[in-house]
Amino acid sequence: MRTRIVAGNWKLNGSRLANQRLVADILGGAADLSDTEIILCPPFVYLPAVGEQISGSNVQLGAQNAAAQASGAFTGEVSAAMLRDVGCSHVIVGHSERRALFGDTDEIVAGRFRAVHEQGLTPILCIGESLEERESGVTMTVIERQIGAVLDAVGVEPLAASVIAYEPVWAIGTGLTATPEQAQEVHSHVRSIIAARDAKIAAGLRILYGGSVKGANAAELFAMADIDGGLIGGAALDAAEFLTICRAAAGNN
Repeated sequence: MRTRIVAGNWKLNGSRLANQRLVADILGGAADLSDTEIILCPPFVYLPAVGEQISGSNVQLGAQNAAAQASGAFTGEVSAAMLRDVGCSHVIVGHSERRALFGDTDEIVAGRFRAVHEQGLTPILCIGESLEERESGVTMTVIERQIGAVLDAVGVEPLAASVIAYEPVWAIGTGLTATPEQAQEVHSHVRSIIAARDAKIAAGLRILYGGSVKGANAAELFAMADIDGGLIGGAALDAAEFLTICRAAAGNN
């Protein structure tokens, strides 16, 4: 069975003191969850401090984005090598907010994915459709296009060391959540896209659900055959809620 994984994306939130308290509370409850991968993804400036605090624990460090370029005149960007240098093991690429607010196209996301993979880090590739796209019946077409851009850029082999996160845009920060059946339908399709290239990689691929996951709905979502954990936004800022989600993942291992 695939190991469950829960990643907490703090987005543009936090301070040194608030992070210290949050991480301490998470560490206090995470010690007995060794069968589930737990990753914390704070803003760039807090990566070293959070990394130091979780050092030696079963919690890992992730970043929210990475440049497609290795170095050069790209003010404001952070390279995958720099993220590895400060202790990151995972990097989110293609988050819907990056796509919608900062113009990250499928091709840009594929470049970021490639850069992360080439540094030996684990990309968490975010995919998902808008409400308009879902209501128009093109969800699967959007998913195929977003994954296809990465497959065209790097091939299927890097997916063996990667994670995919399905985050329906209409369910992020809205309080709306895809039903377990809706999420499972997309997750199953994602796995079939990869299986068409390599069945073994598809079978081992972890596919997360992200979109208003809470302690109250996590167990039901994670019980689905192709939902292997969650990419958690707002709930990751509440240690008790986040740990409830992590325990739901552990209970479905």
